[in-house]
Amino acid sequence: MRRQTFCAILAASLAVTGPALAAASKARAIAHMIARDGSPTGTIAFTATSHGVLIEYDLKGLTPGAHAIHIHTSGNCDPKVAFTSAGPHFSPDPTKMHGYMAQHSPHPGDLPNEFAAADGTLHASTISNAFSLGNGKKSIFDRDGAAIIVHARGDDYISQPAGNSGDRVACGVIMRTVGPVSRKPGKRKAHK
Repeated sequence: MRRQTFCAILAASLAVTGPALAAASKARAIAHMIARDGSPTGTIAFTATSHGVLIEYDLKGLTPGAHAIHIHTSGNCDPKVAFTSAGPHFSPDPTKMHGYMAQHSPHPGDLPNEFAAADGTLHASTISNAFSLGNGKKSIFDRDGAAIIVHARGDDYISQPAGNSGDRVACGVIMRTVGPVSRKPGKRKAHK
């Protein structure tokens, strides 16, 4: 009887923790956002899902209304140079243009506009399958990383190079919190 009880408890435990462990092993990242004066403005969280990367915004200190948000090629958020240190939009394909409505578009780093409330807070989420948090070709994690930028105005989705979205008002370096380990080429060791 004890063995049956133990097996039932073990089976129930594995049924509950199996999916939880699988979910926990999904790649995750976070960007701690700062304003141009260096003050903190919240976080943007990234989670790999089976449908793309879930992006969750928890921001404050913005002007009410639409804000363009883009992923940029360099993990560098220097407020002294108005966040231009983050480089251009993330786009491994040089033939891609900025904006959802532009020909040969969009950049993988282009994201939909998000809207700040009257109190300057922005709580929203979106999903993108244009980039990944892994180690492959679509990964935003190359040698110098990536940053995410919030602009002063909304993106018109067609003007080059950034949708007439105004100044870069907040920036965060995107850092992996859970993710794949880079694999180095070499032989695998045989297990005995």
